[in-house]
Amino acid sequence: VCGLPQGRFSASEEAPPQYSAYQQGGLPDVRFPRADAPMGHASNECERRDSKQEGVRVSIYRTLDAVPHLEYYDNAAGRTRRSRPSLEVLQTSEGSTCKDEGAKKKKAAGPVRFGWVTGVMIRCMLNIWGVILFLRLPWITSQAGILLTWLIICISVTVTSVTALSVSAIATNGRVSSGGTYFMISRTLGPELGGPIGLVFAFANALASALNTVGFAETIRDLLLEYNLYIVDPLNDVRIIGVITITVLLLISLAGMEWESKAQILFFIVLLVSFINYFVGTVMPPTQEKQSTGFFSYRSEILLNNLFPDWRGPEGGFFQLFAIFFPSATGILSGVNICGDLKEPETAIPKGTLMAIFYTTLSYLLISATVGACVVRDATGNINDTLLSNSSELCEGLGCSFGWNFTRCEDKGSCSFGLANNYQVINMVSGFGPLIYAGIFAATLSSALGFMVSAPKIFQCLCRDNIYPYIGFFGKGYGKNSEPLRAYILAYLIAVCFILIGQLNVIAPLISNFFLCSYALINFSCFHVSITNSPGWRPAFKYYSRWTSLFGAIISVVLMFLLTWWAALISFGLIIFLFGYLAYKKPQVNWGSSVQASTYNMALSYSVSLSGVEDHIKNFRPQCLVLTGPPHLRPALVDFVSSFTKNISLMICGNILMSDDKSGLSQRTTASLVKWLNQRKVRSFFAPISAKGLREGTCNLMQVVMCIHIHGPPCILVVLTSTGLTIRLRLSMP
Repeated sequence: VCGLPQGRFSASEEAPPQYSAYQQGGLPDVRFPRADAPMGHASNECERRDSKQEGVRVSIYRTLDAVPHLEYYDNAAGRTRRSRPSLEVLQTSEGSTCKDEGAKKKKAAGPVRFGWVTGVMIRCMLNIWGVILFLRLPWITSQAGILLTWLIICISVTVTSVTALSVSAIATNGRVSSGGTYFMISRTLGPELGGPIGLVFAFANALASALNTVGFAETIRDLLLEYNLYIVDPLNDVRIIGVITITVLLLISLAGMEWESKAQILFFIVLLVSFINYFVGTVMPPTQEKQSTGFFSYRSEILLNNLFPDWRGPEGGFFQLFAIFFPSATGILSGVNICGDLKEPETAIPKGTLMAIFYTTLSYLLISATVGACVVRDATGNINDTLLSNSSELCEGLGCSFGWNFTRCEDKGSCSFGLANNYQVINMVSGFGPLIYAGIFAATLSSALGFMVSAPKIFQCLCRDNIYPYIGFFGKGYGKNSEPLRAYILAYLIAVCFILIGQLNVIAPLISNFFLCSYALINFSCFHVSITNSPGWRPAFKYYSRWTSLFGAIISVVLMFLLTWWAALISFGLIIFLFGYLAYKKPQVNWGSSVQASTYNMALSYSVSLSGVEDHIKNFRPQCLVLTGPPHLRPALVDFVSSFTKNISLMICGNILMSDDKSGLSQRTTASLVKWLNQRKVRSFFAPISAKGLREGTCNLMQVVMCIHIHGPPCILVVLTSTGLTIRLRLSMP
């Protein structure tokens, strides 16, 4: 053990401040720890203090209290501790830090933990660079034009950026456990809202995994069709390939987070190479074969023509395209969803999430602009459709200025290539096509794998909280990282069900609504906890605003109904049903939510406003102090007073303890008696008080009533004597 300090005072973040004085006299030199002191600083400090043995006189007083451990005061699991530790216990536990340092180093390696780069930034970027980027962004650009496509991207980024700021504020306000979004919302707004959004968000992650798997299956199908190969037919091929792919991803997930993280890094490298390949391809001179498919490299005429929208088909509309695009922005919570596997989630989540949003937004804007400046909307893909080969036919359209006649297919609407018709435009533009296929595989598989990992993690945290019945079976963890293997199987089955739909444009709007609903709740959580002015709300991340969070919540709800109103109604209906169930069951948890803080603020505000209200017959409310002792021992008296308070007046059940045994004052005993009153449907306070005699205890209770008396007529004291006689005394207010 280090023992008492010697020489100058020095402390790390892990040890309590200690003082010492030199023999030469004077005040002790105090040096406070730096905020960025490393975790290993404590053990080094112990060694330095032990080496100083001469010319030092140690002070035996420690004027600063030791910093208490969170575990001493943690009540998140619904457990009530009988007593809190004394200062001596805290100092003993802190003083043993140096002694246990060597033992901790000898322990076996703990669970795998990730930093902000691999755990948050790369994971978020991979989930944002998903199936929409490679397979739908060029098509969206052809429909909406470059300008409106940028507007769609900017609106999506606005929602996600505001949500990222709210997430960062909540994540830096305290310890973030496993469960991600569900954990933050439930601990901020309480279980009533946290439980429903946890189920919805876990379900949305499973759907997002299915969406990216379908995108991967579409690419494989298109690749097979180029060689006139197929399994059954185009739609069933997507289903078959999708089910096989999600099964392989499940096996990778079951192998553990360490293997999954290595796979994500490999996918990230492949994606970077594919992006470089694409941008190199845009500046390469196009071959005749590429020109027949609509690619002519950078041309000002193509850029000007593709600036403005050209709506086509039933999906041609701003909000329809926004609903299809928005799932590409849903990867911002990928780092939050595995916060239990991060080394320092309080710093990793803000830094990694915001950096991921910045880089991915830049890539989306650049790709939409470059592809819109290089590729025309319609092309046939036939190398014989040049003006020289069709000199006798009328030529209209943008392709005519480049020597190609695509008029026939444009008039008939039968073009198979170009921005508006070909989902594999990125592959066609690139310098080396197979690298783009590798990028598509990396983007879709990494996103599907990330969401496949996120959904079980969220659901496991929800199951462990036990706020819904019959789901605890899925909360069991296995291995050093407590992997939710059972929840993995459940997420896999949900993903398979939606993969069998086989159509990406049908799945995307459903996912958009679920994620927008989650974003709305996250932003509202940050706003609500900010306006309560709770002393427990002290986030280290200061770059947020309560009004920005409110704006994010409102715009998320508005977008839900503008995109797919029936899906929005289903989402809200499901949340209201789950909320009503929890509001009825009232789970026994104490998470210190902002709803509780808001309730206190409202009660305090109303009490202060009533203090100046004068008595009036119209506002008569009998206010009763009832000497019941333990209420369950005198149920008749409780029922008698409750019969005229009618649960709309103040009723206090008093218990005077005249013995040395103060067990009746314990929190657990008081809670059990209040629970008995609630089960009897009697709205009453319970006030135990210790006194030497009945008269003294009664006087003390009367004074307590005077203090809590708000307004109205004088209080009524109801006493049950030993003979069963009920005495009513009117107490005059001072």
